[in-house]
Amino acid sequence: MSKMASSEVKEAASDSTAGKMIFEPILEDGVFRFDCSANDRDAAYPSLSFMNSNDRDVPIMSNKVPLYIPSFEFLLGQQLVKLELPVGTSFYGTGEVSGQLERTGKKVFTWNTDAWGYGPGTTSLYQSHPWVLAVLPNGEALGILADTTRRCEIDLRIKCRIQFNAPASFPVITFGPFPSPSAVLISLSHAIGTVFMPPKWSLGYHQCRWSYDSEERVLEVARKFREKGIPCDVIWMDIDYMDGFRCFTFDKERFPDPKSLVKDLHHIGFKAIWMLDPGIKHEKGYFVYDSGTEHDAWIQEANGMYFVGDVWPGPCVFPDFTQSKIRSWWANLVRDFISNGVDGIWNDMNEPAIFKAVTKTMPESNIHRGDNELGGHQSHAHYHNAYGMLMARSTYEGMELADKRKRPFVLTRAGFIGSQRYAAMWTGDNLSNWEHLHMSISMVLQLGLSGQPLSGPDIGGFAGNATPKLFGRWMGFGAMFPFCRGHSETDTINHEPWSFGEECEDVCRLALRRRYRLIPHIYTLFYMAHTRGTPVATPAFFADPKDPNLRTLESCFLLGPLLVYASTMPDLGSDKLQLLLPKGIWLSFDFDDSHPDLPALYLQGGSIIPVGPPLQHIGESNPSDDLTLILALDNYGKAEGVLFEDDGDGYGFTKGEYLLTHYVAELKSSVITVRISETKGVWKRPNRRLHVQLLIGEGAMLDAWGIDGEVLQIEMPSETEVSKLISTRKVHNKMHLESVKLIPNVEDVSGHKGGELSRTPIELENGDWSLQIVPWIGGRIISMVHVPSGRQWLHSRVEINGYEEYGGTEYRSAGCSEEYHVVQRDVEHAVEEESVLLEGDIGGGLILQRQITIPKDNPKVFRVESSILARKVGSGSGGFSRLVCLRVHPTFSLLHPTESFVAFTSIDGSKQEVWPESGEQLYEGNLLPNGEWMLVDKCLGLGLINRFNVRDVYKCLIHWGTGTVNLELWSEDRPVSKQSPLRVFHEYEVMEIP
Repeated sequence: MSKMASSEVKEAASDSTAGKMIFEPILEDGVFRFDCSANDRDAAYPSLSFMNSNDRDVPIMSNKVPLYIPSFEFLLGQQLVKLELPVGTSFYGTGEVSGQLERTGKKVFTWNTDAWGYGPGTTSLYQSHPWVLAVLPNGEALGILADTTRRCEIDLRIKCRIQFNAPASFPVITFGPFPSPSAVLISLSHAIGTVFMPPKWSLGYHQCRWSYDSEERVLEVARKFREKGIPCDVIWMDIDYMDGFRCFTFDKERFPDPKSLVKDLHHIGFKAIWMLDPGIKHEKGYFVYDSGTEHDAWIQEANGMYFVGDVWPGPCVFPDFTQSKIRSWWANLVRDFISNGVDGIWNDMNEPAIFKAVTKTMPESNIHRGDNELGGHQSHAHYHNAYGMLMARSTYEGMELADKRKRPFVLTRAGFIGSQRYAAMWTGDNLSNWEHLHMSISMVLQLGLSGQPLSGPDIGGFAGNATPKLFGRWMGFGAMFPFCRGHSETDTINHEPWSFGEECEDVCRLALRRRYRLIPHIYTLFYMAHTRGTPVATPAFFADPKDPNLRTLESCFLLGPLLVYASTMPDLGSDKLQLLLPKGIWLSFDFDDSHPDLPALYLQGGSIIPVGPPLQHIGESNPSDDLTLILALDNYGKAEGVLFEDDGDGYGFTKGEYLLTHYVAELKSSVITVRISETKGVWKRPNRRLHVQLLIGEGAMLDAWGIDGEVLQIEMPSETEVSKLISTRKVHNKMHLESVKLIPNVEDVSGHKGGELSRTPIELENGDWSLQIVPWIGGRIISMVHVPSGRQWLHSRVEINGYEEYGGTEYRSAGCSEEYHVVQRDVEHAVEEESVLLEGDIGGGLILQRQITIPKDNPKVFRVESSILARKVGSGSGGFSRLVCLRVHPTFSLLHPTESFVAFTSIDGSKQEVWPESGEQLYEGNLLPNGEWMLVDKCLGLGLINRFNVRDVYKCLIHWGTGTVNLELWSEDRPVSKQSPLRVFHEYEVMEIP
């Protein structure tokens, strides 16, 4: 019997229920594999994170022993692993996560989830990286990987303790401690592989929308970039290019000739990327479905039937990418698809996302008939987190088949640690607001600290309407991210750089021109990442890991020695920032493009970075173009840097067809000598001029010209002359900043949905609760975080869901979307009470009033007292209003839908447990909960209790949605007068469940 196919074998493998884990050295010095026992080691599933599973399974000879040894405990089929580290340790990584950069106090779950409109407290996003990077107090670093594809809890709530909790059993791999965080990431790359080498064009700007819905619209947008002189290299086609959302097809009316379209795009310097989802329409006669059925390609239900789930085309089947023969089948479809002129492929919805399902995905009991080297036949619970990576791998391999002279470019939404071998990633369906703008920096950095250097957000925000200031600021620093793409959803206003007025357009043009000038540097960083495993974008503390003050900086990042310092606050430009810089020399510079909405740039002393000419698209570049080196000397009068050059595509670089140049500079006797210290590759050096810009402080620089390849000497001016140059530059900068056109502060952008996502919510925070309220759309609560557990209980966007109230029995009736006014706001700091009183006019002389309070006498709860009041009801109606009902409608998120239920005792004493499969349930009379009911998450061991006054509540409704549940309280349905308002008083509290 194969060990891979038997969960019974797994459960019986462990020799003990708790203790220290056993270890053996693997891979290279300083890397250790830990298991609970020798039997667990032998029974472990193959690694899907390691590039070569044998590297994890075969020990090496080493004299080193681990400094930190994890402990384990088995409990109810779960394996709990703990690793204690020194006081002062900081935590990073954990993959694609929202919220803060330094992760102490957070808990997340690796379970790939379609998380549209996620917030800072969302605990499962689109990708899974069961990995933590720990930076020790002395600046050394340690990485720890829980090598399991199953749902895994990463708990960092206790300072200096890493805790993993996942189904038993799984090995844990530690990397280090090594001298620096970079050294840990390099070692990790030896295990999970490095990022694929991106084609150079993919490092340009990408313009996307759901959707550019016709060939004419695609070309109109592309040509406008060229007309306006805004750099751009790629335009994207979302699902509407397809015939009825059928993958590998084109709509015959709107995209009748994709080859001709791509030819026209190529002619003006654009590449074209097209979407492919995993859901294949369940339809006989559709060639992909017929071919897949012939190959027995589809994932099965537990009963052996093909699983069918609804996605965009309607009922769909899903390829089983755990089988090499099915990956090959898909790769051949991709190969044929590329012949239409496809330059890159976008894999979306590959968590896999399923519509009309409580879990938002397919049942965990579904069956994958995987190859033995991946783990054999297993349930979907085993392969869920790896599904997106395996799809991306198959897509990547299909592109390789299509044209071996070109490098594939694949973007994937879902992924697992190791996905960087095949695809870039973006941070999913974010929101057009300042909170998501700020989070986007930390999210890109966390992915980089988890082995995925090629990522970026939807610049400007996917959902909702950006304001000019928001879009311009986001583009300002987003243009410096490793992957740079603007994207927005249907029914929002246009989000192209020229869509927000002349001032915003100017900022976007400046930001993207800056990126394109830095492409030689960025491309070199990716060559180093691909060949050596070094990171591309890193937090500022990488410049000095010992400095604890740098470890929580979230508005800046490093691109090698280049520090990018942005402002993420609406009313504060980068020119007004009070900067905290790493120790040493950091010299500011720009390209005569300084602007409050662009980030400040600093080069670390001792560094040289290569810079190219201004471009409209990367295809315009020529090896004979002038090469610029920006140079900052260190305290010893030295500097060094490197430039990688090749064809920008294909694999000639693996055969030596490239030029890697190491430049050095040294100051001796007032003369700086710039020369080449080393070269690699068979390429001949282009015949070109060399322009050296020596930074001397405050943005001032000395210019010198020579021939690349020859020694260039620069005479250092006297201190007096340097002071004059700096003073002149400061005056120039001041005059320049006074002359720039600032983006106007426009709070709202009218038209289409989501127009007010960029306004700032009211925050109430005290005791156990942190709440966010948006008065301007229904007075709704959009965030409800239980601080001790870190659990975000609400499923919400700004404009829908969350905690809503209605003034009638109909769904989304009066009160849910009106603008509410803040009547009173009491915020007493420290441990005092916080509350807000809101009122919204719901028509007919009626007011819906809501008091939200975190009481000082019991900060474990928060209370909501809501009323429908008659303010201006006419005497002609006898002083009574129309028929109204106060309907409380909170939408709670389910992190573990199959392990969640609602429990209560009815007024008649009967015990009730209501599970998702029961559908919608309405309770009234003696079946009403007797004053409280509780939403239970068995996996978390937590229950959300909702207590209410039974005299106020006439009906209780439970409605299970896709990954959500509504627990509704309804008042009686009657007219109100000034003397007889309707009221519902209730409160929420979280309790631990044994």
